Amino acid sequence: MGPWRCLLLLPLLAPALRAQQQQFMEYVERRLTLLEERISQWHDQSSRYSTELRDFKNQVLGMLEAAEKEREAMRAEAESAAVRVDRLEREVDYLETQNPAPPCVEVDETLMDKQVATAKQRKNEKYTKLTDCGDTIASVRAMKILKRFGSASGLWTKDAAGSSEKIYVFDGTANDTVYVFPRMREFTLFSATRKATRIKLPYPWVGTGHLVYDGHLYYIRQQGLSFQVIKFNLANKTVVDSSVFPAEEQIPVFGLSPSTYIEVSADEEGLWAIYATKEDEKNMCLAKLDPASLDIEQMWDTPCPRENAEGAFVVCGALHVVYNTRLPSRARVQCVFDVSGTLAPEDASLVYFPKRYGSHASLKYSPRERQIYAWDDGYQIIYRMEMKKKLEV
Repeated sequence: MGPWRCLLLLPLLAPALRAQQQQFMEYVERRLTLLEERISQWHDQSSRYSTELRDFKNQVLGMLEAAEKEREAMRAEAESAAVRVDRLEREVDYLETQNPAPPCVEVDETLMDKQVATAKQRKNEKYTKLTDCGDTIASVRAMKILKRFGSASGLWTKDAAGSSEKIYVFDGTANDTVYVFPRMREFTLFSATRKATRIKLPYPWVGTGHLVYDGHLYYIRQQGLSFQVIKFNLANKTVVDSSVFPAEEQIPVFGLSPSTYIEVSADEEGLWAIYATKEDEKNMCLAKLDPASLDIEQMWDTPCPRENAEGAFVVCGALHVVYNTRLPSRARVQCVFDVSGTLAPEDASLVYFPKRYGSHASLKYSPRERQIYAWDDGYQIIYRMEMKKKLEV
């Protein structure tokens, strides 16, 4: 087709091209209008969301401020309650001191002469002290609750004679594994036993009357109707010695701790064993132990009853028996028996322990620290003791 023919067709195609161009422009305008509407809608929604977010933020800030004020108010109330509780405990201590508990010796006029004669014929000689320790407990100076670990009954302690800072934990009244923590910090901060070394004993223990003394563990093993004191070396994990305790027909030494038949205790004078037999089932007996050979050096019948007793320990040659009730109340030292005769019974302080959870499963006196490691319903507690000089009889 020649050029002149194309020129003839141009007038015919121009209207069609203009129509297509007009349609395209209208399409573009519709799309732009739709896009503008969507942008406007997004802007409105964004503004609304920003407003809602700002309102929510202000609401949360208001709630946080209110919560902080309530927390401060509750903290102030808790501090005030703690002050009132401390004041109440001091008042109770005063009232109980003014109204002392009944004497721990049951006086039976018909049996008194016979008991005195029997006591003179058997054991009960006056003890010759090995040290110049002349202190006795005046009161509980302070109490610290470390944590809650293990079952309701058990014991925890340090070496009563050595300088080691290790913590020894006996969980339960019948077990064969002792947990050893390197220091108090590891025992306090960690809830699990991953920081503890486990020592598996050759024989299971019974009760909560065991003791760590001068690198050795002295623990009680039951064999039939008799009881053994096992001396276990903690360094090389071997049994050094064992001895059948020379007492017949033993019964639980504490009325509130039926699983403990022998309580091994340590003080400034050395090792002691607290026990009870059917021969005098009302009161406790005390024996001085030789820590090297486990021999019994001397024995005494004490006037301290077993009934309602929950634990005992020895301080400067004087047995201190702690009493409670079957419905746990405030524990108290109600009976003191001094084997050397240097502490008059009426001069012994009536020591009260702050009431916390239940009844003590064990009370371990540390003579080098002058404090007691207690196990109370699964809680491990330290009692720091206030001491005073004995008034000689």
